[in-house]
Amino acid sequence: MEQFFLLVFLALGGSALAGSVKVINQGDEALVEKLGSYNKKLGPGLNFVTPFLDKIVYKQTIREKVLDIPPQQCITRDNVSITVDAVVYWRIMDMERAYYKVENLQSAMVNLVLTQIRSEMGQLELDETFTARSQINELLLRDLDIATDPWGVKVTRVELRDIIPSKAVQESMELQMSAERRKRASILTSEGDRESAVNSARGKADAQILDAEARQKAVILQAEAEQKAIVLRAQAERQQQVLKAQAIAESAEIIAQKIKNNPDAHQAIEVLFALGYLDMGATIGKSDSSKVMFMDPRTIPATLEGIRSIVSEGQEISSVNNNKHV
Repeated sequence: MEQFFLLVFLALGGSALAGSVKVINQGDEALVEKLGSYNKKLGPGLNFVTPFLDKIVYKQTIREKVLDIPPQQCITRDNVSITVDAVVYWRIMDMERAYYKVENLQSAMVNLVLTQIRSEMGQLELDETFTARSQINELLLRDLDIATDPWGVKVTRVELRDIIPSKAVQESMELQMSAERRKRASILTSEGDRESAVNSARGKADAQILDAEARQKAVILQAEAEQKAIVLRAQAERQQQVLKAQAIAESAEIIAQKIKNNPDAHQAIEVLFALGYLDMGATIGKSDSSKVMFMDPRTIPATLEGIRSIVSEGQEISSVNNNKHV
């Protein structure tokens, strides 16, 4: 009997000793109660508790976890039914509050997230739910973080995954998008036609301007050429007249010298004047403005006699002038 009791004692002692050693994995924590009341929290590693008095009532990880929110029906501000689901990232910051402040923490968080999603969706119209997804996520994160703080929980991220309207709404949206695409295509086509017409008109206007400028330059160049030609002709005529005047002056000087040296030379001069008179008539006959010159052949001797008298008077005047100078 003594051996039996010894074996029982050793067995109970070994069992109590084994029960007093608790190993907590890294990233986990555990709550210990003594006789029904909270005693302490066990951290990662080797821990010891009092056998038969201490009891681990809650063990949970403090790492970040993912909470999958099931799809739910929501009504937007413009009375459109949509189905929304989400995913929430959270972690336990205070193990004691997470166990003693709320019963069934995960279920409480799911219901809280569903309520917040319905509340946020009810404040938005259907179009806003698609365009303001990031704003909705930020609002849900802020509200859930505040609401779960008494539970010792930290909500790190909230993401709406799918926002699905009802089938009737989807068909209406598809019709609207189809009409919008046709409208945009018509607008783009009309804008393209307008730009094409504008470019064509600009091209024609530029061509007309270039043509007008070319014609203007051609007229200017032609006028400048004509002006230069007129100037050159005038200069040539002036030079010709100067040469003629110089020739006449030299001829007159030679004739005067001849008359002075030879008194009988006046008869030859009379013949030269008569020939010049006849040449003048021929020149007048070649002119475009006068084609006919009437002259009586019987008056030619009288004309020559008149020329002779003019020359004789000129010789007498020249002789008188020479005597005066002497």
